[in-house]
Amino acid sequence: MSILLSILAADIVPIFLIAGAGWLLAKVLNASPRALTVVVFHALTPCLVFRMLVSASLDSQQIGRMILIAVLVMGITGVLGYIVGRSLRLGRAELSAFLLVVMFSNGGNYGLPVVSFAFGPAAMPYATIYFLTGSVLTYTVGGFLAAAGNRGVGKALFAVLKMPNLYGVSAALIVVFTHATVPSPVTRAVTMLSDSALPLMILILGMQLYGAIKPTRPLIVVVAVLLSIIGTPLIALGLAYLLGVTGPARQAVVILASMPVAVTTSILALKFDADPDFAMSAVFLSTLLSPLTLTPIIAYLQ
Repeated sequence: MSILLSILAADIVPIFLIAGAGWLLAKVLNASPRALTVVVFHALTPCLVFRMLVSASLDSQQIGRMILIAVLVMGITGVLGYIVGRSLRLGRAELSAFLLVVMFSNGGNYGLPVVSFAFGPAAMPYATIYFLTGSVLTYTVGGFLAAAGNRGVGKALFAVLKMPNLYGVSAALIVVFTHATVPSPVTRAVTMLSDSALPLMILILGMQLYGAIKPTRPLIVVVAVLLSIIGTPLIALGLAYLLGVTGPARQAVVILASMPVAVTTSILALKFDADPDFAMSAVFLSTLLSPLTLTPIIAYLQ
């Protein structure tokens, strides 16, 4: 018990303290996360991605394995979610929102900081690859699911091409494979910006959670949340064993798969009218329950 409390205090509580500050900013000062989101999305996370990949010593096989396991985790979770959703007799919009909730976790705002706190720099490059894969799937597969077949996936694919993170990845891969030397001024600027990314991500998470509302179908929300924060980590553990993923890579995969529901899912659900209230309620509940599940998972992985 003392080990669990130590992990909770060291790795989880700091996240909630910063998120709590964001929640208070939204409540007391009516601060909007929109401007901060633009800054983080377009300036800070590309620098974080670039820095993580350039400083890592990952070969193409390791990168490919991380992409594969991320796709498999979300794919298998989606199939399981579809089976559960159909058995609950969910309507078309509800089923779309249900699949969004169970498939896509909050790897950016929450997952990367937890990996950094709990496992340090060794696990961050692996976490970054998993996070980026999840981001691409969220905007493509997630966009398609949110549209529920009424709209094409072209807009989602176009949105992916505009993702700044992809350009951060591209620049990093050019440096890695050409063995180019990054000028010192650029390195220092990228380092300063990337250091700002994680705390601002958590602040934004708190601001976004302020808008959570009481769900109209709480039982369905609970089922989706349990499948997301308990079922998905078990799937990730099984796949890591089958694919021979060990050490820091295994820690990164399982932790990111254990994250609460991604805030992006509520944005997609709102855009395509796929039961956004359900999605935001799942985001709030899963984030609230996450310390209870993440703490023993971190202890197990350590």
